[in-house]
Amino acid sequence: MTLVDIDPSTIDVRDLWIPMPDGARLRARAWLPVGAEEQPVPALLEYLPYRLDDWTSVRDSERHPYYAAHGYASIRVDVRGAGGSDGLFEDEYSPAELDDGVEVIRWLADQPWCDGGVGMFGISWGGFNSLQLAERAPEPLKAIVTVCSTDDRYDNDVHYMGGALLAIDMSAWAGTMLAFASRPPLPEVVGERWVEQWRERLEQQRPLGPIWLAHQERDAYWRRGSACENYPGIEAAVLAVGGWNDPYRDTVLRLLENLDAPAKGIVGPWSHQYPDRGLAPGPSIGFLQETLRWWDRWLKGADTGVESDPDLRAWINDPEPPAPYVGHKEGRWVGVPWPGEAPTYETGLGDGRALVRSPWSTGQDAGRFFPFGNDADLPPDQRAEDGRSLSIDLRVDEPLELLGKPVARLRLRSTHDRGQVIVRLCDVSPDGSSTLVTRGVLNLLKRDGMDRVDPLTPGEDVDVEVPLVAAGYRFEPGHRLRVAVSNHYWPWIWPHAVDDTLDLDLAASSIALPLVDPSAIPVGFAEPEHARPIPIGTPEGAPAARPPRVVRHDVATGETVLEVDPGYGGTRRYPTGLDFLEWTEEVYRIREGDPTSPTTEARWRIDLSHQGWSASVETTSIITCDTDAFHLENTVRAVAERDGTRETVGEFTYRDRVPRTSV
Repeated sequence: MTLVDIDPSTIDVRDLWIPMPDGARLRARAWLPVGAEEQPVPALLEYLPYRLDDWTSVRDSERHPYYAAHGYASIRVDVRGAGGSDGLFEDEYSPAELDDGVEVIRWLADQPWCDGGVGMFGISWGGFNSLQLAERAPEPLKAIVTVCSTDDRYDNDVHYMGGALLAIDMSAWAGTMLAFASRPPLPEVVGERWVEQWRERLEQQRPLGPIWLAHQERDAYWRRGSACENYPGIEAAVLAVGGWNDPYRDTVLRLLENLDAPAKGIVGPWSHQYPDRGLAPGPSIGFLQETLRWWDRWLKGADTGVESDPDLRAWINDPEPPAPYVGHKEGRWVGVPWPGEAPTYETGLGDGRALVRSPWSTGQDAGRFFPFGNDADLPPDQRAEDGRSLSIDLRVDEPLELLGKPVARLRLRSTHDRGQVIVRLCDVSPDGSSTLVTRGVLNLLKRDGMDRVDPLTPGEDVDVEVPLVAAGYRFEPGHRLRVAVSNHYWPWIWPHAVDDTLDLDLAASSIALPLVDPSAIPVGFAEPEHARPIPIGTPEGAPAARPPRVVRHDVATGETVLEVDPGYGGTRRYPTGLDFLEWTEEVYRIREGDPTSPTTEARWRIDLSHQGWSASVETTSIITCDTDAFHLENTVRAVAERDGTRETVGEFTYRDRVPRTSV
């Protein structure tokens, strides 16, 4: 990693207010090359709800000044109702957020320091709305770089997977967004009415979990904002980037397969992080240099060679022992056409029939849905999980290099009119250790479409396809390829309200693996670099370190409890003197055979303090269920201190009941 020291005399940093048609103003910060008003430059936009004045400021300082130093006006904007921006935050990717985004792009194009061309970039949320705004096709938007994002809000986000309810992040992310949205605006930004503005936000906001749970099938709610609904509408050039340890990696492949606009893809070994930051697992790449090649071509018209790059540059992992933390992966980079004409390795799963009746706690070794590079994020050795599943071992007699989405084709029957099937693909080494390569989930009620519900006929065979999430992996001779099938996967997947058994016809079932295209060529990248980030410290009273992931099992009651410290890393002292303290915990409970036992809980505490003021937010988000409905309880407590006076800004409890329709 090279840290680039940017000469501050070459960068003009401005705090801006961007006006919206309804009179609201959005908080923004711009890094401009000095002299841009005499020689206008293209603008780059990153558009987020995570607060430019504190939470993302370290990450922002690594890339926005870097872009300015290379001849771009780089702008970071808080969405409506977040940070210092006016208005109310209503939902993820709300119509208001996207309407505002179009206005921001047009406003940037009209500024005297902008030459009229705009690019957009972001990771996760910022990658999502980059795609969503590209689908709206505002004229100034010429190119985007979307990282760790999705084009399908229903089946490739934090809410549902394969039509099944994602317990782990439907709960945790709803709790996170409740805590984030409940933070106060900073008085240094909005002025002395900061408490009153905070109170107005709190009184109007509502938890998001009940909204998401009310849409259990792929309906109009999810189609809005899903770029896959209108690939032809995307006219901007798209560089799509993902990681094999990020849940959104399939988006890169879908975009390459479906876009008419210029598009290229990069998928590395990374977690849910920008690929230049040096976070596990590596290796990192010169990502910012790659984006400059993209911007220079599509915003400045320079011949940078990006159009001659392979469609997809992908990392192929070598087999390694399983571990919850891997700093540096072994493997190689390949460049391939996509979609190409790569061969497929397909094999049957055996003879006869076999029952699938997994313990309800199967899935406790799944790892984190969103790995961030922390100590316990990746899946550990899968031998215990394999033992809880129906495991079929297949010999590997010659090297197999997987690249793409495997598909399990299964013939099965259920004892109930519903069920779920989870397929994991593992690499079993000669010493018996089992490394998770990829997995897939299918809610059997949605086997014929995510927008419909088709009950099973108990005892009657059905043929289903279970797409597994894409992977790049080398299987070595002497290893075994293990296909592990289960009907439970807690806490990733919320179980149906039945205690079902699946009966699998092995002779009529198979697994298909797409292999690396024979025309693949070796590729490489420059070493990573970014601007030197702002210095941060550790504030007094910072929460003590806790174990990141603990599993407890009560043998007498059959209850399994998973306790997680997600380690978002928000506790910091900023150069401004602002202290930001963050504490959070997630708890997942389930009891063997009891469909009313699943419980998720997310707790947050955030404390902010600076000269003459402080603020505290505490939230809880709990989801339980019975056989007919989900029950959600969310609480928020906010306290402020200014001028030596402490006051309660708001205390709120929200209770919601959401009927179960298909999960």
